[in-house]
Amino acid sequence: MDGQLNSQCVADQFHQDPRVIQAKRLILDALSTHQHKLDGPRPSNSSLDTSYMALLGEAGKLRGRPLMLPYIGTGIGRGALVELGDGSVKYDFISGIGVHVLGHSHPAIVMAAIDAALSDTIMQGNLQQNSESVELARELCEVGNRNDGHFTHCFLATSGAMANENALKLVFQQKAPANRILAFRGGFAGRTLALSHITDRPEYRQGLPETVAVDYVPFFDSECPIKSTSEASQQLRYHLQKYPGEHAVMIFELIQGEGGVYPGNREFFIALMDILREHHVPIMIDEIQTFGRTTEPFAFQHFGLDEYVDVVTVGKLLQVCATLFSEPLNPSGPLLSQTFTGSTSAIFAARAILRELLSGDYFGEAGKILKFGNYFISRLTAIQQRHPEAIDGPFGFGGMIAFTPFGGNPQKAAQLVRALFEAGVLCFTGGNQPARIRFLVPYGAVRYEDIDAVTVIVEQTISRIVSLRGG
Repeated sequence: MDGQLNSQCVADQFHQDPRVIQAKRLILDALSTHQHKLDGPRPSNSSLDTSYMALLGEAGKLRGRPLMLPYIGTGIGRGALVELGDGSVKYDFISGIGVHVLGHSHPAIVMAAIDAALSDTIMQGNLQQNSESVELARELCEVGNRNDGHFTHCFLATSGAMANENALKLVFQQKAPANRILAFRGGFAGRTLALSHITDRPEYRQGLPETVAVDYVPFFDSECPIKSTSEASQQLRYHLQKYPGEHAVMIFELIQGEGGVYPGNREFFIALMDILREHHVPIMIDEIQTFGRTTEPFAFQHFGLDEYVDVVTVGKLLQVCATLFSEPLNPSGPLLSQTFTGSTSAIFAARAILRELLSGDYFGEAGKILKFGNYFISRLTAIQQRHPEAIDGPFGFGGMIAFTPFGGNPQKAAQLVRALFEAGVLCFTGGNQPARIRFLVPYGAVRYEDIDAVTVIVEQTISRIVSLRGG
């Protein structure tokens, strides 16, 4: 139970001090007062434009390339709305590429950050951790096992890429000397030296030395489900026969996010997983983006794949990332060890987010995720019907939604993202051929009226672009 470890400690007395409790209450009151000034999207303040542009230029120079969007926040928002340093307010429908599931300046996250700030340890890791690290790891295992999963271990990490790297180390050690990986075409795993070779985008590994051999299998095609399942199964068997005993793992994205928001289906995944089981190849599920965006906390639970999963990675919306794995993958020796496995503020936030998701009626066929997702899809569908020459779709599921603009031309898609940004909506691209506009809706804060407002902006922006291009 929370607090048992510290119930007789000075720290517990400090956190229960009436002065601390009152100070936190005052902060929440002040936050609410100022949040109510953010009542909708607004353009920039002209008096801030010059200094803001200078700040953007400096940021680009320091990092060696411009920011992907001219976005530097002030540190406050209200639900789906966020304030930028030029005084503008925008609807954030990409959520930092899936990070801010509860929106901006959510009281529970603010309180979690304050509690963390009152803690002595800023960063937790291999040598030093507080009880909340143990609590979070236990809670993640419990969530992973809620439908008869079999995870016994959880190792926290500071990024999704590190969580995936840790998973790869586990399977490579168990399957040594196997040195190959199976992955899906169009998949994304990260941008480290190893993960850039798994990610199916050659430009992401330009000039990098080869670190791991990867064999690709075609992903599910919803327009040809039976054929695509057969073709993927045949390709998988081909790779396994060509390199017998050399594959350490197959990585699954159950909904390809970076690739353009492409969901698979249960029959497709089981067909492949049964083949992998025949060949004793471990199964890894990359849920860095899908965790918390379907009818279940984990997408593998949504697809009913619990019995097949050996290792799963989570991240993004939890703030802390993690690798969950079963007992057979428990490594020998100091294979997993990080100075930092997460900041105290991120760990507190992760626990607050889990509490909100598990107690807030988000999951299930009648949960908030599907309700908001289906409503957003219905509004985008209406736009597509009025502008069939401009967009295809929408596509996706639950909290991951996309549409294809202007035939999927990457340059035109990027231009639309920028135009929507200027109009007051944050979104991003996904995929390449075709390129899509994708949304990761902050369903923990979004309202139906926010979706209405965003889709009005989307349609107005598309109409204006079509008009300027002459239809």
